[in-house]
Amino acid sequence: MEHPVHPFTELFQQLGLPADDTSIKAFIERHAPLPKEIPLHEAPFWNDAQSEFLHEALDDDADWAEVVDHLDASLRKG
Repeated sequence: MEHPVHPFTELFQQLGLPADDTSIKAFIERHAPLPKEIPLHEAPFWNDAQSEFLHEALDDDADWAEVVDHLDASLRKG
C-alpha cells in the first residue's frame, strides 16, 4: 500500500500554521537553525498538539513522516 504524499503546505495547515509560501519561508527563517541535539518535536516553538503530531508522525512512520523529515531538515539548515 502506498502512502499518500503530503505537500509542505499541507503539513503547515495540519499544524495550524499559515501555509502560504511566504509564511512557510518566514517560519523556517525565524526558527532555524534548530540545534541537532533537540529533536524536532521538542523544539520550544511548538505547542503540545503540534509536538505530539510531529512525534507521532515520525515514531509511527506515518504517511506524514516524509514531509516531517523535510521540515526537520529545513529547520536544521542555517
